[in-house]
Amino acid sequence: MDNQEQLEAIMGLIIYAGNAKSDGMEAIEAAKAGDFALAQQKIAAAEKSIVEAHHAQTEMLTKEAQGNKIEVTLLTIHSQDHLMTAMSFLDIAREIISLHERISS
Repeated sequence: MDNQEQLEAIMGLIIYAGNAKSDGMEAIEAAKAGDFALAQQKIAAAEKSIVEAHHAQTEMLTKEAQGNKIEVTLLTIHSQDHLMTAMSFLDIAREIISLHERISS
């Protein structure tokens, strides 16, 4: 994997993970406002972004498994951190939405 391909994969991770987290926050805000349909739509959008982030991550892992060493930089670590944080945040967002649904019923 050349530097440009690696940078594109890393930026994909950061962008998609960031989009997922933003959609998760919007889902919580929708649930707080009582709009549970919108909250679920936002969670679905967040999940799609996580899948896209995983594709970028899988591309890097596949290249490395094929023997193409990847230089691990601070940016690489940062991208992985973004993905894991977004995934954890979505787990919590789902729980918060569920609590708002329970409270409103």
